[in-house]
Amino acid sequence: MSAKEIILSYMGEKINSLFSPMSEDYFAGISEIRIRTGKPLTFTRYSRERFIDGHGKCQSDPILGYCPEPKDIQEALSLMSDYSLYAFEEELRSGYITLSGGHRVGVSGQAVIENKALKTMKNISGFNIRVSHEIKGCADSVIGKIALPQLMHTMIISPPACGKTTLLRDVVRQLSNGVAGKFPGVNVGVADERSEIAGCYRGVPQNDVGIRTDVLDGCPKDEGMLILLRAMSPRVIAVDELGGRNDIRAVEDIVNAGVCLICTVHGRDLEDARQRMVLGELINRGIFERFVVLKAVGKIAGVYGRGGESA
Repeated sequence: MSAKEIILSYMGEKINSLFSPMSEDYFAGISEIRIRTGKPLTFTRYSRERFIDGHGKCQSDPILGYCPEPKDIQEALSLMSDYSLYAFEEELRSGYITLSGGHRVGVSGQAVIENKALKTMKNISGFNIRVSHEIKGCADSVIGKIALPQLMHTMIISPPACGKTTLLRDVVRQLSNGVAGKFPGVNVGVADERSEIAGCYRGVPQNDVGIRTDVLDGCPKDEGMLILLRAMSPRVIAVDELGGRNDIRAVEDIVNAGVCLICTVHGRDLEDARQRMVLGELINRGIFERFVVLKAVGKIAGVYGRGGESA
């Protein structure tokens, strides 16, 4: 099934009818769909915000956008949870639901707190559907620079929504499968805290992350990295959005064990990442041998060595 068919299968009758006339090619360019009670129905396509009106026509003016009603939200929630919201309580604790195909749905509403921790959410009022995109081959231009003559600790840096997770996913796939004539495939462990790299649905990766890849889904990344290190004997560990204070200990253990780390972080460029408290400490210690910087969606600004020189 296409991304359009999968996502619309989780929408209620009205919202489904608005997106149905949209061509597959046009829909393929959408990265996010935002559904909020009483607010214009919004989608983002190639970084441009658009609205869809009550007749299914795309508009640039939010005033013309269809405003979902509570029943639209409820219908979608019932379909996403397979009519058993209780079964999705664990996922809602993280604020999102993962759909078939690896598409992730952020949820907003009323938080239910128990023992000072988020137990679940109720009175759901909106969704942010992040459409999962696989772009096989997008790492072709960088894979040789981070895997030859040997695997190198690599940090992928980009502003939000510029494709760093998409790039990481293809790096993982290529390292796992190997590249004919360049290097053999290796065992890769993916600590996928928010189900964005492999896009697991009921424990099964929906995205192609390679034949030698083991995924630990939904586990805090610092714990996940250490579990993979101890249990799965990986040659490479990959993680999205490194940056927490607890991540440092896990990174140290990975490096000391001789395992290669591939990660992504938020930042405009290498210098911006260096200014951040935790990331700056890791960068200045010389742990990372390669830095891949994205400047826009799918556009690589450069690949740099440990000292900031072009690689």
